[in-house]
Amino acid sequence: MPSFRPAQKRVYIAALRLIVSLLLLWYLFCLLVPPGSGNKVYDVSFPPGSGIRKLAGELKSGGVIRSSWHFILLTRLRGKAHQLKAGEYSIHDGMTPSEILHKITSGDVDYRKFSMPEGYSIFQAAELLEQKGYFKSAAFLEKCRDPALLRRLGLPGKSVEGYLYPATYNLLRSGDEEQLISQMVGQFEKKYAELIVADGGGAGLSRREVVILASVIEKEAVIPKEKPLISSVFHNRLRIGMPLQSDPTAVYGVKSFSVKVKKADIKRSSTYNTYLNRGLPSGPIGNPGFESLQAAISPAKTDYLYFVARRDGTHQFSRNLDEHNRAVNRFLRSN
Repeated sequence: MPSFRPAQKRVYIAALRLIVSLLLLWYLFCLLVPPGSGNKVYDVSFPPGSGIRKLAGELKSGGVIRSSWHFILLTRLRGKAHQLKAGEYSIHDGMTPSEILHKITSGDVDYRKFSMPEGYSIFQAAELLEQKGYFKSAAFLEKCRDPALLRRLGLPGKSVEGYLYPATYNLLRSGDEEQLISQMVGQFEKKYAELIVADGGGAGLSRREVVILASVIEKEAVIPKEKPLISSVFHNRLRIGMPLQSDPTAVYGVKSFSVKVKKADIKRSSTYNTYLNRGLPSGPIGNPGFESLQAAISPAKTDYLYFVARRDGTHQFSRNLDEHNRAVNRFLRSN
């Protein structure tokens, strides 16, 4: 300490105490009082290998902390500098630095959730993703048909249709269409492998054929327990060379199956239309779930060749055309 007269020394010490008190008050203020009301949200990316200085600088530039120096000091004083976890975090200005530090050291990463309903086609998935504000519909569909991605994923056909497993996915905020598609196809591969181990083989069908048939079953069935019965109808028809005559195949890629299929639809020229073409459609018409895949592999043992929807969502199954016509008269033409 410099040499001062007693009066000067007292002034110096008082000034030093005042500075320390002000710094302590500023530290406590920054520690306990958030910079805003919580209305401002900042998405910060903290890549692996990044340091505390980079993180603090980003938080300061995002307006969710008052001082990068203060945040660094807080992190070091608490011994957390080497406990920061990489990821993407959504931080708002109503959080205190302590809350922000806890979020990042605990790895409380923020994701966007996407739930894919069973049976949805790539067209329906694209619409849903755009509605949520995740991706543009056209961009998602373009990636679904990307030849390079299809080769990398080892998928046949001209799109990923049929292989986007219906489930709920966590997508990083910086994630793109390809990452989501890869996640969904990876989940399909896992679930299909489980099915093959459990049920064995594929009922005489290739994996591609199982997926195609399962996608048709998914669109036709309302009640899960009827899926093996619907599958048995299609298997029986395939075995004797009878057209599947499935309404959803006639409108695939043109309009949603939720609307009523008309005579003009079943006459539409398409390689998917099973009214005009024998055998399976040229590709899947949606993305089937586990039960539909299982039904395609393990159909019920029946001699049914027809089914028609009842008014309660279930189906009436018939062995021959006479039985079927009576069922049609009962459940459709009487409406």
